[in-house]
Amino acid sequence: MSEKQLIGREARVDIIGDIDNVPAKIDTGADGSAIWASNIHIDDNNNLRFKLFDEGSPYYTGQEYICSEYSIARVKSASGDVVLKYRTNIPVMIAGKRIKVLFGLCNRSTHNYPILIGRRTLSGKFIVDVTQHESLIQKNTKKKSEKLNKKLLADPKNFHKNFYLKEEAKI
Repeated sequence: MSEKQLIGREARVDIIGDIDNVPAKIDTGADGSAIWASNIHIDDNNNLRFKLFDEGSPYYTGQEYICSEYSIARVKSASGDVVLKYRTNIPVMIAGKRIKVLFGLCNRSTHNYPILIGRRTLSGKFIVDVTQHESLIQKNTKKKSEKLNKKLLADPKNFHKNFYLKEEAKI
C-alpha cells in the first residue's frame, strides 16, 4: 500500500495531458468531487460531450471531451437543493499523485474554486491538514463585507428589510 500524501485545504490539480495548476478546494465535508464543465450534452451516438471550464475561465482551452463511460447522480448541495449531475472519470495529478477521479460535471462559475475534491477521492490517498493553507485564488469577500457593513451602519432597519430578510428567504 502506498503512503498517504499530506495536503492542505487547497491544492493545485493537473488535468493529465491538458491543463495544469488549476486551484481546487479540498472539502472533507463533501462526499464527491466536482469540476466546472460547460456545453454538457449527449450526442447522437450516446456519448457524453463537454468542455472543461468555460470561455470566461483562464483554464478554458475549448477542447471537447467525449466519454462513452459515464453515469448520472442526484447530488444534494450544501444549500439543500438536489440536482442531477453527469459523472465521469478524469485522470488528474494532485500533490504528485496520479489518480482517476470520478467528477460530477457542473457549472462552478460562481464558486471560488473551479474544482472541488471530496472525501471519496481523498480516502486512502491523502491526509488533509487544514492548517496548511496557501491562498490559490483572489477573494474579494472582505470588500463585499465592508460594503454591506457601511449599508448596515447607514440605516440598520432598512438593511434588515432589504438585505438580511431577502437572503434568509433564499435559505
